[in-house]
Amino acid sequence: MANLRDIRRRIKSVKNTAQITRAMQLVAAAKMKKAQDQALAGRDYADLLNQVLVNLKENTGEGAHPLLEQREGGKELVLVISTDKGLCGALNTNLGKKVRADVPKDAEFVTVGRKLRNQLTKAGREMLADFEVKDPVPFAEARPIAKFLTKAFLEGGYSKVSIAFSNYITVMRQEPVIVQLLPVSTAALGEKQDYEGLGDQVAVAATDRAAALAKDYLFEPSSGDVLDTLLPLYINFQVYQMLVESRASEHSARMVAMKGATDNAKKFIKELTLEYNKLRQAAITAELLEITTAMRAME
Repeated sequence: MANLRDIRRRIKSVKNTAQITRAMQLVAAAKMKKAQDQALAGRDYADLLNQVLVNLKENTGEGAHPLLEQREGGKELVLVISTDKGLCGALNTNLGKKVRADVPKDAEFVTVGRKLRNQLTKAGREMLADFEVKDPVPFAEARPIAKFLTKAFLEGGYSKVSIAFSNYITVMRQEPVIVQLLPVSTAALGEKQDYEGLGDQVAVAATDRAAALAKDYLFEPSSGDVLDTLLPLYINFQVYQMLVESRASEHSARMVAMKGATDNAKKFIKELTLEYNKLRQAAITAELLEITTAMRAME
């Protein structure tokens, strides 16, 4: 009977765990929907902003702004966006592998999220700053991060500033990505980038996109002044968009992980219940045999 008690306790424990993982799955699903809505709301804005910047770049020339200046010989500064909490599958592990494989050894780091910050610190990488971002992501909290990266690029002698984050593709698929933020590249501006929206993208014909980029804008007071205003806005929005992408990936990965944990718990409960019933039936059979044997012995 002690064995039966142990199994009953295990069944109760697994049921309690399944209730917790089910609740976490539902919470992650609700948060994921909010993060998706945030990213989708900014997709068209980001695309149009890119188009305007392409025209500005063409009207001002190559050396029009320090944020467009291509540099050589300096270090790389990387903003790594991970999660503060675990239980989201291999999301942080995959991003960490991507960073270790593609980022130079002498690179310096700025982090958002506790998980990869701890990994990078233990690995002896040089950390410049760490930021905390609320959930859902407010646009205002992307500004200090963008301002810090911009100032570091202009004053710190870095040749490139990149952002490593988990790009949301589908609920079941998130890919680690490293994107160059500074200097702002004309090629990057002219392309439809995956992280500007979530889910399936509607393909834009090359001719239509070329026509959109070829629009003749009239800039006042001058194209240079407009560029000075729009470039910081562009950097702010890119940082914000990547934060939202990473947050949507986090909630999606956690929802899938918690669903898998709940399903496994239910399967385990069935197996334990079957084992419990077998042992209980064997115990009842043994008691009946003892009673029958005792009755025959008394005859």
